[in-house]
Amino acid sequence: MKPALEKIVLEVSGAEAILAMETIETLWSGYGEIVRVGLTGADPGSVIVKYIAPPDEMSHPRGWNSQRSHQRKLDSYEVELHWYQHWSKRCDSACRVPRCLHATSMAAHQHLIILEDLDRAGYPQRRSELLPHEVSACLAWLANFHATFMNETPVGLWPIGTYWHLDTRPDELAAMDDTALKHAAPEIDRMLNRARYRTLVHGDAKVANFCFSEDGQQVAAVDFQYVGGGCGMKDLAYFLGSCLTEKECEQYQDDLLDEYFDALQKALTCQRKELDFQALEREWRRLYPVAWADFQRFLLGWNPGHWKINGYSQRQVQKVLENLSATDHQ
Repeated sequence: MKPALEKIVLEVSGAEAILAMETIETLWSGYGEIVRVGLTGADPGSVIVKYIAPPDEMSHPRGWNSQRSHQRKLDSYEVELHWYQHWSKRCDSACRVPRCLHATSMAAHQHLIILEDLDRAGYPQRRSELLPHEVSACLAWLANFHATFMNETPVGLWPIGTYWHLDTRPDELAAMDDTALKHAAPEIDRMLNRARYRTLVHGDAKVANFCFSEDGQQVAAVDFQYVGGGCGMKDLAYFLGSCLTEKECEQYQDDLLDEYFDALQKALTCQRKELDFQALEREWRRLYPVAWADFQRFLLGWNPGHWKINGYSQRQVQKVLENLSATDHQ
């Protein structure tokens, strides 16, 4: 870590010295890194530093290294900086996020974000596969997050959240072989964007972006590069696809949707958000398969061999295409 950054970390944390540094991960395509910094003379004894510094030469593990891709990443880090500066403090214990200690731009497209260490805050576990109670913890987090920001205007964030949003992925759309879904993609996008009930979506709510307590009963979420406006079903479909098998999605779909909407209704009541919940639930349930189809559209262009493309996701797409076809013939 550069001496100038070390100095900021010490000033922000009030620590006497930096004891150790551990690289947690290098950011996608080499745009920076996330580091756990051990401290002496400070409580707690560590912080997480996310330092964004785009490389001089663009690269991408799958070859998507266009100027458009580069600009999307730059925009995403601006959004995340704004999220931590102006929005994150509104998240309470029901939709826990790391407390932001410092967030600033260092130079052109270079940003420094210093966060509390969620491992020390009681969320040291990471998962790739989930037990039922851990799925429930994540559903509760999503419901409370969506309730907290229901009907909010995403100022400074993505107007339309998620990293696969159609307007930001024309190259992947052009690469698709599925002509039926490709043709329907603009209408699928419009259906989601025209939702009457809108909130903030996390935008990348995969299981890898949740941190769990030792017993798996509580979770916190990280990685807010693609937070923005939208229908909450985009987060829900994406999350379930990240942690459940095709068979589990099919078997537990109805129960998981019921559980999410029960949690959402309670969270909206706690947030004192006054709206017609039955109308919201009807609309969002109708849009659940649409959200699946929207993400499948991205995958089929980006990586048509991806493991998330399976019989369940294809059935969701087919359901949407059939409904659109029926509407066209009315």
